[in-house]
Amino acid sequence: MSHYTAQSNRYETMPYRRTGRSGLDLPSLSLGLWHNFGDTTPFDTQRNILRRAFDLGVTHFDLANNYGPPYGSAEENFGRHLKNDFRHYRDELIISSKAGYDMWPGPYGDGGSRKYLLSSLDQSLTRMGLDYVDIFYSHRYDEDTPLEETMGALHTAVTSGKALYAGVSNYTPEQTQRAARILADLGTPLLIHQPSYSMFNRHVEQPDAGLTQGDNLTGKSLLETVDELGIGMICFSPLSQGLLTNRYLDGNIPSGSRASIGHFLKSDKVDETYLGRARGLNEIAAQRGQSLAQLALSWILRDSRVTSVLVGASSVNQLEDTIASVHAPTLGDDEIAAIEQYAIDGTGR
Repeated sequence: MSHYTAQSNRYETMPYRRTGRSGLDLPSLSLGLWHNFGDTTPFDTQRNILRRAFDLGVTHFDLANNYGPPYGSAEENFGRHLKNDFRHYRDELIISSKAGYDMWPGPYGDGGSRKYLLSSLDQSLTRMGLDYVDIFYSHRYDEDTPLEETMGALHTAVTSGKALYAGVSNYTPEQTQRAARILADLGTPLLIHQPSYSMFNRHVEQPDAGLTQGDNLTGKSLLETVDELGIGMICFSPLSQGLLTNRYLDGNIPSGSRASIGHFLKSDKVDETYLGRARGLNEIAAQRGQSLAQLALSWILRDSRVTSVLVGASSVNQLEDTIASVHAPTLGDDEIAAIEQYAIDGTGR
């Protein structure tokens, strides 16, 4: 295996954005290790993607305890890559992990309890061979656990030195407000929120989206909430599980695609309504010299309240094509207006 030395010009082309009112900058595009870094992806493929990402200025690698498959394998594999290639660059990296969804059997391997979150963080650090992660998230709101307990666990993670910053994911505006207030009272700022967001999934723009029993109405969207609180936002699933790519534009379901597997994306979502909207967006992208996927990323990054967008990659070529979106011209008002007729929330659900 060849020794890796990062390119000296790696910071010259990637734009970086400040995370809310913190002191932390993140790259406009960050690499999510959800699907393509488990044991089902060749190790060499993973290594090549990670090396190329860092060479292109991607400093942030986002994981969670149960990323794989199988659970834990993405962190284990990333730990091997870190040891082999990136140990010397550790202080140039932002590494995040999360706990909140199903991870191990029994009552302590899921949810938002202090027991689960802090045990999971210790396991994640062991898998990756790290002393600390840069960001540790509560991966989801747990209505069966007091929010004070969940945020108290994040506070402990930070004060113990096992995490530098605290984050939340998949919280409503009201839950985010309460989480930020509890953490502020403890003395640990809430750094960042990680929601899903795409042209076909626009809940972060809608007041009180995702309201659950016990929530109070705020009248604010998640974008407005993070802006007011000085919290960053990093968005996942920007390509709507592949619907915002050229993969399905001809109406067929390619073998091996997510729609063909049917786990996260069902094949019946590739219908005439979807195709009409996706093809309309694709025409706008072509007029800009972009692919549909590149346009989808440019569209999210049009909003300065978005700190970063999480992207996945199954190959170096795909990664390079994706990152090219940060060099596209800013969307004009006319282009944004043209996009609106096709960027319909709920498409493909």
